[in-house]
Amino acid sequence: MDIKISFKHLEHTEALDQRIQEKSQHFSKYLNGKVDLQWICWVDDKGKHWAELKLLGPKINFFASSCEDSIYKCLDQVVSKVEKQIAKKKNKMRDRIHGHEPSKMIYLKEIEKDEQKAYDESLDQEAI
Repeated sequence: MDIKISFKHLEHTEALDQRIQEKSQHFSKYLNGKVDLQWICWVDDKGKHWAELKLLGPKINFFASSCEDSIYKCLDQVVSKVEKQIAKKKNKMRDRIHGHEPSKMIYLKEIEKDEQKAYDESLDQEAI
């Protein structure tokens, strides 16, 4: 995993660098192989802190940004957003591989129950 960190209008501190490295390690449990992480942190004219993350790899491309009063809150939010994107992609891939979607399965079970009720009612009326 290659990590590139850029700062604009923001002082590069060891604590901030360590926090970004720590947050970047969260993605190693989701992704294996060659992945590039590009962090960009800056402060705008209004004093708001911004953080952006581009996660690039083979067949994946994720992006998230956040704006907060604290750069540490921004980092947390960006990591959370990208983790949600990764989870969504993994769920889509899993559903495609297994050939079903949970919502369709529930719908089919409801149809089967309705058909069974109709069949039972028809048997009851024939018995009368």
